[in-house]
Amino acid sequence: MKINNISHIFFDLDHTLWDFDKNSALTFKKIFEINNIKVDLDDFLEIYVPINSQYWKLYREEKINKETLRYGRLNDAFKLLNIKVKSSMINKLSDDYITFLITFNHLFEGTIEILEYLNPKYKLHIITNGFKEVQQGKLNNSDIDKYFQTVTNSEMVGVKKPNQKIFKHALSKAQANQENSIMIGDNYEADILGALNFGMDAICFNYHNETLGKDVKQVDNLLELKKYL
Repeated sequence: MKINNISHIFFDLDHTLWDFDKNSALTFKKIFEINNIKVDLDDFLEIYVPINSQYWKLYREEKINKETLRYGRLNDAFKLLNIKVKSSMINKLSDDYITFLITFNHLFEGTIEILEYLNPKYKLHIITNGFKEVQQGKLNNSDIDKYFQTVTNSEMVGVKKPNQKIFKHALSKAQANQENSIMIGDNYEADILGALNFGMDAICFNYHNETLGKDVKQVDNLLELKKYL
């Protein structure tokens, strides 16, 4: 079961190490209070979360830009909730969200333990599609930046996972190659297929409990990575 010949491990950040859903919910709670937005948080998140996922898919596929993503996901959610929010307030909420998101830094269970376990044995790296202005802040504020030798952000490269250019850039930066590298992430399309199509191995952190092919290496908990690495 152990995977041999691996020297470099590339992690996704959001939804893999950094608990995006929990931190995002806390951020919305805060910015709604600050801006006096009267909405039930659970009702909002039930509508917003799938909308946000769809916008990120369009963003990954280069069909929309960052500004459209940031405005549209909020605007669409409020419309579906029949809550009238001015365009200027949506822009302010969008800015406040980015500002306060990195003030909440819950990690997935086992994150520190698995990084401590892997760090002496491998060179660890990050490949993320998230916005450059917040991703480094997440790493710093959650105190896990010290584990990673390189951080590759999609905005540096101009493309997003699953585009092979971002994997090529990350491996070049890390002085690694496909044969001695592995990708670990939660998103089957971006992280797993992206890496496999590029020619490197991959493990899916399948906390979503999605049905994946039997050939896909997967774990439900980060500490289960010990059976592979």
